[in-house]
Formats: sequence, structure tokens, C-alpha cells
Amino acid sequence: MIAIIAALEDELSAIVEAARTEAPVGEKLVAGHRLLAGRLGGHDVVLARSGVGKVAAASTATVLVERAERVIMVGTAGGIGDGVHPGDIVVGDELIQHDADPRPLYPRWWSNGKISHRTDNITTSALLAAAGDVTTGHREDLAGLGLPAPRLHCGLIISGDQFVTSKRHSDELREALPKALAVEMESAAVAQVCDTARVPFAVARTISDRADDDAHVDFPKFLKVVAAPYARDLVLAALGRLG
Repeated sequence: MIAIIAALEDELSAIVEAARTEAPVGEKLVAGHRLLAGRLGGHDVVLARSGVGKVAAASTATVLVERAERVIMVGTAGGIGDGVHPGDIVVGDELIQHDADPRPLYPRWWSNGKISHRTDNITTSALLAAAGDVTTGHREDLAGLGLPAPRLHCGLIISGDQFVTSKRHSDELREALPKALAVEMESAAVAQVCDTARVPFAVARTISDRADDDAHVDFPKFLKVVAAPYARDLVLAALGRLG
């Protein structure tokens, strides 16, 4: 069983539709979480919307790691790394909670014994290959939003319980964590839960904006036209590479 998780319903919607074309999709409510079980890309899968924020994501991930042997997260993020622009895809290989600060008891960003959590090599490699395929397509969709051809990046994704929309905040994050490519609100929490449970985890995020004052993309339209089909195609291509 492979778990697929996204924060927003719109980020998950195209994946659910794809699963419904393969087999019936069952629904179960577990500890308040709506889990959809079915088949996708030849695998048994469980699909879940986590909701926004680290607590919501960790709660959902805790339910999923009891049922799945592997967890994949998809969705959107703000780009803060140099050369990371709307329409690009960032595949994470390391996750940090940028707002965790237990000093002076422990170092900055320390959480559950670690400063950062690494993603699973096999699952991340599958997502990277899938993202390589996806960034060669959907370019007409991006052009319709005034965005250039997409690029693929791999590296550090940071998570925190703030929606970053100002240049000042982005600059502060870049100064503190210069390797960070993207910022969002869930993945590091999911990574920590999976790490604790020893369940392989990987994440890919489609960049919707630059997390600053100049963010101009129509986000609801971006979700529907770009992020949702990207998420579906990423997951399907990655599942194919996972055998």
C-alpha cells in the first residue's frame, strides 16, 4: 500500500479522478480523516487530504503510516531559492521546520532529535524521474498563465505554520537557510512522522509563486490548470517507476 497525501482538495482531485478510472474507490473515516482506498498505477493506494499546516499534516500522516509502506506528498509551494520560479517543480531530498526554535535547550530547527529529515532515496529517485517527464509537458498551460517553461530542482524544502507572502519574510528565510529551494506548510511534519515510523517518504512541490510581494499568479486557476494535473502525472509516473 502506498499513501498519497496533499494539503488541499484541489491538489488531490486529479489523482482521485485517475484512481476512479482504474477501480472502485472506497472511503473510510479514521480519527476524523477521510481516507480513499483504491488502485492507481498498478498499486494499492490510500489517498488523503491533510489540510493546511504542520499539525494537520502530522495528524494525517500518523494515520497513514499505520496502513502504508510508503508515503508520497504532492502539492504547491512558494519558491525562495535562486532560479526557482512559478511552474517549476521542486523534489525534496531534505526537510526542515523553519519555525522550530527550541533554543537554548536544543539547537535551532531541532525537532525529535534531528535538525532535518531526509527523504527516501528510492522513492525520491522515482519522483525525480517522473518530474523530469512532467516538466517537458503542460507548457501550453503555463504559457496561458504567462509563465515560462518549467524547470526541475532537487534539494531542501522548508515548512512552517506561516503562509509566506512578503519579500521581507522570504529574505529572512533565505538568509537563515540559504540552501532552501521552496517553502510550504506541511512536508517537514510529514517527514518527521514517517522518519519516526520508519516509513519511506518523498515529496514533490509545484511552485505557484515566489513567496513575496510580487506573487501574481491566480492561485485557484493555477491549482486547476497546472498543480492538479502536475500532481496526477507526477504520482502516476513515480508509481510506474516503483514497480
